[in-house]
Amino acid sequence: MGQRTPLFDQHVALGAKVVDFGGWDMPLHYGSQVEEHHQVRRDCGVFDVSHMTVVDVAGSQARDYLQHLLANDVARLGFTGKALYSAMLNGQGGVIDDLIVYLTPEGYRVVVNAATRDKDLAWMQAQTAGFEVSVTERPELAMLAIQGPNARARVAELVNPARSALIDSLKPFQGLAEGDWFIARTGYTGEDGLEIMLPAADAPGFFSELVGAGVAPIGLGARDTLRLEAGMNLYGQDMSETISPLAANMGWTIAWTPEDRQFVGRTVLEQQRQAAGLPRLVGLVLEERGVLRAHQPVRVAGVGDGEITSGSFSPTMGKSIALARVPAATADRAEVEIRGRWYPVRVVQPNFVRHGKILV
Repeated sequence: MGQRTPLFDQHVALGAKVVDFGGWDMPLHYGSQVEEHHQVRRDCGVFDVSHMTVVDVAGSQARDYLQHLLANDVARLGFTGKALYSAMLNGQGGVIDDLIVYLTPEGYRVVVNAATRDKDLAWMQAQTAGFEVSVTERPELAMLAIQGPNARARVAELVNPARSALIDSLKPFQGLAEGDWFIARTGYTGEDGLEIMLPAADAPGFFSELVGAGVAPIGLGARDTLRLEAGMNLYGQDMSETISPLAANMGWTIAWTPEDRQFVGRTVLEQQRQAAGLPRLVGLVLEERGVLRAHQPVRVAGVGDGEITSGSFSPTMGKSIALARVPAATADRAEVEIRGRWYPVRVVQPNFVRHGKILV
């Protein structure tokens, strides 16, 4: 038996197929993964993401500490609640984890992945040496993600007036507290929506309200196809401790200026940037019938070989799509091996669907 969120019994009662995910018993789907995917793209749905880890960072040198810890620069957080996506790197420039950090009145709030919790917390604590800073995990908080074009409006109808007003005021990629709830306009689906951190004791009741109001529960299966359509990386597949962010379509998350900011891994990344030639993460679209899967070989005529890192059937596009790490010189065509046969694929920017619109 794995760890369980405060909503586990409700998932079971709703008929969820429960699977192990990073040591947690989590719902894969509640009947139809494809229908759940369409529900989020066309209306809205609620995900239980209480397995993720919330960490508060405070102290007189909290900003200096995070400028050292993260490849992106928290000095870019120009107003309270503003959020920033960043990689947390090791000394060799590999990705320990990807995360979101918010500027709060007390300091910063960081949300890291469930499967990497232990190593993340150990690394974050180790890096506090020399800084006046506290790093505090918040295990008493649950987290729900309500995603889809109608998500914010549906949630605003269910919460109290103060929280409703806050939802209406949030800018994209911003999160603010209202009482003991922290409501953020962020997500992992390519749709608008909210991620709400709230006391674990409040989570079952609020989840029931959402489902009772017609906000469908959504499992990890649809979460994966939604994020893949949006071109969002999955830790452990599209990036890892042995992969540079420059080879994971994450170069935009590295703040090279100011030049004297010595974040962990910077020296190695500078060398990689100057040397060039690193493989890159691209999108693939299979025009024929078939399914692209992780670890399938990719070959590019006259250039070299690569590998799919994430792949699946796209319910929105009606085609199979993938993220793949390929040689830097790859142009717009490649081939993928599926069960011993090579299939032609289009090479595209790794951003297939956003806000319900097909982009490739």
